[in-house]
Amino acid sequence: MDAFLKTRAGLFCALLLIGAVWGITVPLMKVAVSTGYHEFGLVFWEFVITTIYLGIISRFQGRFPKLTGDHLIIFLVIALLGTLIASSFGFMVIGHIPAGVYSVLISLVPMLALPIAILIGLEQFEWRRAFGIVLGLCAILVLAGPDASLPDPSKAIYVLIACIPPLCYALEDNFVGKFTLRGLTSVQALLGASVVGLIVITPVSIATGQWFSLAHAWGPPEWAILFMSLLHGFAYTGYVWLIGRAGPVFSAQVAYLVTGFGVFWSMVMLNESYSIWVWLAAGLMLAGLFLVQPKGEDHP
Repeated sequence: MDAFLKTRAGLFCALLLIGAVWGITVPLMKVAVSTGYHEFGLVFWEFVITTIYLGIISRFQGRFPKLTGDHLIIFLVIALLGTLIASSFGFMVIGHIPAGVYSVLISLVPMLALPIAILIGLEQFEWRRAFGIVLGLCAILVLAGPDASLPDPSKAIYVLIACIPPLCYALEDNFVGKFTLRGLTSVQALLGASVVGLIVITPVSIATGQWFSLAHAWGPPEWAILFMSLLHGFAYTGYVWLIGRAGPVFSAQVAYLVTGFGVFWSMVMLNESYSIWVWLAAGLMLAGLFLVQPKGEDHP
C-alpha cells in the first residue's frame, strides 16, 4: 500500500478520498444540530472523540507529542482556530443555511489565506490571483443577495457569518506555514490540539449550559456527531500527510473536491436542491479558486 501511495495514481486516489471524506462532514454537521444541540456542546464532543481516536493511533505508533513551549503554542492555535472557533460558528450557521451553500463557502479558505500570506511575507502579490479573490467575493454577494439563493431570504446574514470558519482555517494555514509544526507529525499536532481544546471548551460548555450527555439511546444526531468527528480527524491528518508527500500546490486541489462532494453528499443525504444562484456562486467560487492556486512544480 505504501508503495502505491508513492505513485501518481496513488496520490490522486488519496486526494479523492480526502476530499470525499471531508465533504461528507458538512451534511453530518447539519444532522448533528437538527434536534437542538448547541455549538459549544458539539465542539466538546468533537474534541473528546478526536482525542480518543488520535490517542489510539499515537499509542500504536508509540509517538505521543512532547509538551514544549513551542508545541503548546501550536496546540493552542490549532485548537482555537481549527476547531473551537471555526466549528462553533459552523455549527451556529449550518442550521440556518443549506449544507450545500456552506460547502461552497468553505472554498474561501485559499482566497482568504492569500492576502494574509502576502501581509506576513509568505506570498507575493499577483494580479491573476487577486482577480480570483474578487470572484470569491462576488460568489458571497450572489449567495447573500438574490431572494432565490436561500430558502429563507432573512437568513442571508448567516451566509456572511459562515465566512468566519474559512477565515479561521486561512489564519491557521498561514500560522503553520510561518511557524511550522516544530518537529511534530500531523497526528501529534492534532492530538495535542484536541487535548488543549478539550481543556478550554469543557468549562465553557458547562458555564453556558450547552454541555449535554451522550449516555442515552442514540438517534441520527448522535451518530452524526461520532462519524463527523472521526471523519474530520481522518481527513485533516490525511491532508497534512498529503502536503508532505505531494507538496502544497497539488494538495490544495482538495478544496475543489470538498466543495463538490459537500454539495453532492448534501443532495444525497439531506435531499437538498439549489437555485440557479447557488450554482452560479459555486461556479464563481471554483473559478476564483483556480486563479488563486499558485503556479508551482510540486506535483506528483
